[in-house]
Amino acid sequence: MDVAIVLFTRDLRVRDNPALASACANARAVVPLFVTDPALAVPRNRARFLADSVAVLRQELRELGGDLIIRHGDPVAEAIGIATRVGAQAIVVAGDVTRYAARRRERLDRESARHRIALEVTPGSHAVVTPGDLRPAGGDHYQVFTPYWRAWRAAAWRQPHPAPSAISLPEGIEPGGLPAAVSGCSPALVPGGERAGLDLVRRWLDGPLTGYGDKRDALAADATSRLSAYLRFGCVSPLELASAALDRPGGAEYCRQLAWRDFFHQVTAAFPDMGCADYRPGPRQWNADQDAIDAWRTGHTGIPIVDAGMRQLAQEGFMHNRARMITASFLTRTLGIDWRHGYRHFAELLADGDVANNAGNWQWVAGTGNSTRPGRVLSPLRQAARFDRDGEYVRRYVPELAALTAPHIHTPWQLPETRRRQLHYPNPIIELPVSH
Repeated sequence: MDVAIVLFTRDLRVRDNPALASACANARAVVPLFVTDPALAVPRNRARFLADSVAVLRQELRELGGDLIIRHGDPVAEAIGIATRVGAQAIVVAGDVTRYAARRRERLDRESARHRIALEVTPGSHAVVTPGDLRPAGGDHYQVFTPYWRAWRAAAWRQPHPAPSAISLPEGIEPGGLPAAVSGCSPALVPGGERAGLDLVRRWLDGPLTGYGDKRDALAADATSRLSAYLRFGCVSPLELASAALDRPGGAEYCRQLAWRDFFHQVTAAFPDMGCADYRPGPRQWNADQDAIDAWRTGHTGIPIVDAGMRQLAQEGFMHNRARMITASFLTRTLGIDWRHGYRHFAELLADGDVANNAGNWQWVAGTGNSTRPGRVLSPLRQAARFDRDGEYVRRYVPELAALTAPHIHTPWQLPETRRRQLHYPNPIIELPVSH
């Protein structure tokens, strides 16, 4: 064909991009297109990370002889409009699992057919194993992780696509301006984009991955990859990452976490309301204590390990996965507050705030999702003693307690009253027995 449009969504890379590879293989000229949709509210941290990623993608495409065409408006209307003007025969877009993506695809289907333009939806951009490729006997998706993990390990992975050697762009298309700069973000938010993501991948694979199995839950060690935002926006290919990691020391344990990511994608593909409705509905009575919700959000619950996690989130737009589980369990199981309050707060601040994984993990902890132990409660004190024994993680993010040593750093309410006042740290909003 002469011309194809590649509609970038959250696959903001040139390496192993099935949509871009397909368009470059089948069309003489390719129009890479990114559209910012005003109907899609993007919180500040993700908007900043997204803006970085789009700017880097434009640079990479220009180095290949092409460009990134940027528009602001309805993605379907903009894609059809440009396709009509340049005489494109096809629009190529990556498949996705959210309700927003499903509606966009339905409209693209309809409008492409009306304008006699072929629509190709490529699988495999956002997951190692495409949602829907693995199905249990008698069901449309896996509801429990362990059998999914076994099927995931046994699955044949596709071969990664190399970056195109060159891209030819039709003449006469105005490139459009980059997304506006974003202010008010978390002060320690990492930069977005494929280049930063690949640099981090190389450092991760060549060093810390080795100790991942032993150190991944140690809060102060910070021994996780921190690649979640790069995976969420497709700056890094999960398939390339898994392929490079699997046979290295620590790789099997790390790939298990990538499989969890795929697991929640296939759950969300089957249950698109994952971010707003209980996956396993049932009679539940949630507490509506707004003061407790506010204390949790700001990291002033008086429970140091919980407050450290919430303050890390505010400072970095990121939270260690073990801290995510602790803070989520505290909100939903200890305080009895609806998981949706936590899900929305995380979605507001996390640079990696992906619907499938954010909602999937919240529902897993709250007992409304895919956990095989829906009544499980994570004691914040036991978690602190196990995963922050010396209190280093708490000292890093709760400076009021920096002078305290273990065990008092995790239970400052046990100190004499005069010492407690000197700390300027709140008393716990709920009583936790030390033996809890």
